[in-house]
Amino acid sequence: MELDPYVARCGGLEGAGAGTGFKEAVQRHRAALRALLAPEALAAAEVRWSYRVPELGESGACSLFGQLAEAPYDLAAALGGRTPDNRRRVAAATLVVDHYRRHSRSHWFGLYQARRDAAGPGRLVKLAYFGAESRAEFPLTEEFARGSNNSAVGLSGRGRVINDVAAFVAEGGGYYTCDPKVRAEACLPIFARDGSVAGILDSEAFEAGFFAGEELALVVAVGVELSGGGLDA
Repeated sequence: MELDPYVARCGGLEGAGAGTGFKEAVQRHRAALRALLAPEALAAAEVRWSYRVPELGESGACSLFGQLAEAPYDLAAALGGRTPDNRRRVAAATLVVDHYRRHSRSHWFGLYQARRDAAGPGRLVKLAYFGAESRAEFPLTEEFARGSNNSAVGLSGRGRVINDVAAFVAEGGGYYTCDPKVRAEACLPIFARDGSVAGILDSEAFEAGFFAGEELALVVAVGVELSGGGLDA
C-alpha cells in the first residue's frame, strides 16, 4: 500500500502526507524497513515464542501495572503453533520492533496481529514489543473498544494519534492505561491485501506532543510498509 491511500483509509492523521518533507521522510523509513525484511534477514532473525505479562484485574479488563503473572504468555499456542508462516510473521514483527527502538525516542512500541477465530470474538495478539510488560491480547469487541484504542483501531481500521492523553481522557475519551506515565500514543492499523485489518501498531511516549515530524513519519512508515501482506493470517 502507498502512503496516500493508507492515510485516506486510516484517518486520524490530519495533515500527514500534505507536505513534501513528510512524504520524503516516510519513504526513507519505508526503504529501510523494506531492506530489513528481506527473506534472508527473516530467516536469520531470532524470535521469542513467549514473554512476561502483567496480572489482570478481577474482571480481566485492566492490567495490574508492575505485577507480573507467574506464567509467561505462550505466543506459539496463541498463533496455532510454530509454523513457517507464523515464524515469518513473528520474525518480521521482531525486526521492525528492533528497528523502531533504534530510531525512535518512544518508550513503548508493539505490533499485534488480528486473529479471528471461528469460535468467539476476534482478538489482537501481541507479536513483538519493547518497553514495559503489557497485556498480550485485546478483545475485538465493541464493549472493550469503548475503553481501548487498540481494540477500537483493530475493529474500525481508523487510526488514532493522541498527543495529549490527559486532555483526551478529560474530554471523555476512553483510554486503557497500561503505564500511567504515558502522555502520548499513536495507534495505527495494518491492512491485509484484501483491505481488512490484519493488525495494529501501538507506540507510546512519556512526552505530550510527541507524534509529529520524524516521529510521526516513522510510525506511519511502519503502518504503510507492513500493510498489504506483512501480518496477513
